Amino acid sequence: MTVLVLADHDNAALGAATLNTVTAASEMGGDVHVLVAGSGCAAVADAAAKVAGVAKVILVDDAAYTNALAENVSTLVVGMADGYDAILAPATTSGKNILPRVAALLDVAQISEITKVVSNDTFVRPIYAGNAMATVQSKDAKKVITVRATGFDAAAAEGGSAVIENGAAAGDAGLSSFIGEELSKSERPELTSARIVISGGRGMQSGDNFPLLEKVADKLGAAVGASRAAVDAGFVPNDYQVGQTGKVVAPELYIAVGISGAIQHLAGMKDSKVIVAINKDEEAPIFQVADYGLVADLFKALPELEEAL
Repeated sequence: MTVLVLADHDNAALGAATLNTVTAASEMGGDVHVLVAGSGCAAVADAAAKVAGVAKVILVDDAAYTNALAENVSTLVVGMADGYDAILAPATTSGKNILPRVAALLDVAQISEITKVVSNDTFVRPIYAGNAMATVQSKDAKKVITVRATGFDAAAAEGGSAVIENGAAAGDAGLSSFIGEELSKSERPELTSARIVISGGRGMQSGDNFPLLEKVADKLGAAVGASRAAVDAGFVPNDYQVGQTGKVVAPELYIAVGISGAIQHLAGMKDSKVIVAINKDEEAPIFQVADYGLVADLFKALPELEEAL
């Protein structure tokens, strides 16, 4: 069996979730190849070649893949599909954009956000916002799968010695064009890979109060997240959102501040190793999953926490 992993990257660095996806691919057995499609991304291919468990890296360096437009990348992947039994990608924004198109073009069913490999045709994935786990078996000749990074350990970033092979570009599909992007920049760790995450909810009352969280985050070296309610209210940008419709995180420590604990939020953070909740409502559902709970006014508790740190 040969598995193709679509690398997640920004043309400069290999995305951390790719390492978890390589682990999932390795558990399926056989050789693991990594596709690096981008522009000016030779450094990414070099990094992918060093990942333990990778047998070959295919580098497709072409202007058509500069911004990883799903229409262009999916055409490339489908053109390579004959040589592979399975195609995997991290369940990141990019992976969830590209792989459904690949599955449709190949006329197979996609298996989304797997958290466990049972065998090379059977997988475990969450359903009902993570409240149940389904074991699914695919009879498709080719498996198209997105991988929830929090379900697998990251492969070692060093120790591999894969060969790098240049692949042929499929060109611009002509179905879409890149207009622009607006990205939040922060000195803090990236939300999905941070060891510590502190998130705020509707209880923060305003975006002007999020600096209270940020001061604690800076002391802890933590990433800052938010519930959907806080994002919908305009307190913070949507790339802060943790939950079923946001980012799925599993840090060593998750601190939920002013978050009630709606099911969709819990789906994005309940795999955290230690969960701490601060909420003035002692009946808040968040306390049912928290390892430590503090019933307190967050506007008093956060300054006290900062001072103690």
